Amino acid sequence: MSAVARKSKSTRQRVLMLVDESRPHLNEQAVKLRPLVEQHVDVVALEDIGGDLPTEEIDFAIVLGGDGSMLRAAHRLGYQQLPILGVNLGHLGFLADLQPELLPLLLPQVAAGEYRVISHLMFECEVISKGKTVHQALGLNEVSVLAGAPFKILEVQLYVDSELVTTYSCDGLIVSTPVGSTAHSLSAGGPILRKDLQAFVISPISPHTLTNRPVVDSAERVFELVVPQPHEGTSLVVDGKVLCQPTANDRIRITRSKAQFQLVEIAGYGYYRTLREKLGWGGRLPRDD
Repeated sequence: MSAVARKSKSTRQRVLMLVDESRPHLNEQAVKLRPLVEQHVDVVALEDIGGDLPTEEIDFAIVLGGDGSMLRAAHRLGYQQLPILGVNLGHLGFLADLQPELLPLLLPQVAAGEYRVISHLMFECEVISKGKTVHQALGLNEVSVLAGAPFKILEVQLYVDSELVTTYSCDGLIVSTPVGSTAHSLSAGGPILRKDLQAFVISPISPHTLTNRPVVDSAERVFELVVPQPHEGTSLVVDGKVLCQPTANDRIRITRSKAQFQLVEIAGYGYYRTLREKLGWGGRLPRDD
């Protein structure tokens, strides 16, 4: 199951607070929020996202920052993922979706175990050259092949389970998880996928052929990308970081990871509320009269 209900505990929950200490304004806000958090749970430590993590038992982590901080936390935790509650000290905040002013209201619920842990798809990206893995990365959002200089149309071949699907002529290609579907993929015209779906979405960037549209397929598949004639500046980017510059001999392989990103969800603050508020969806919402 992707969702696990948390039961009330007789002992106080043990929490790790994580913040990007390289950004002083975030660190200052985290220090100010710590006494509030400690009223309801035991704070094991307030640590830098990029630092060494405590080895003692922890119930969940609170990440203070934006979606970039949530991504860094997921990468830092690697294959020992913890449930994460995201507090938005950034801008849009799809993953870090709780505003700090809500903490006095919601922390008592969290302290009582009244939350769910939702597991989300993560992926492995491998670059294989001459039968050997030469680059590898664990990711949460997306794999992107970007054309780069001299900014001409790029051809990218897509294979699914070793079967050639098509050759895209485009400015780039994105293979995204549901979590990443509200990031770069959305900007490229891709669909929004519910975050706990087990699927990937393949979205071309500015495709030369208008019949090329985003494709959604099961996460059980093996996806491979080949760039027969990369440009001088063509780059393979995983979660916003350049992994390498692919060559014509490389196969870029994307598969489901055994690691799963775990997000704390509080009743009343679920997926569609986040979309409605972050994307400014209005419509005829019911009124509380």
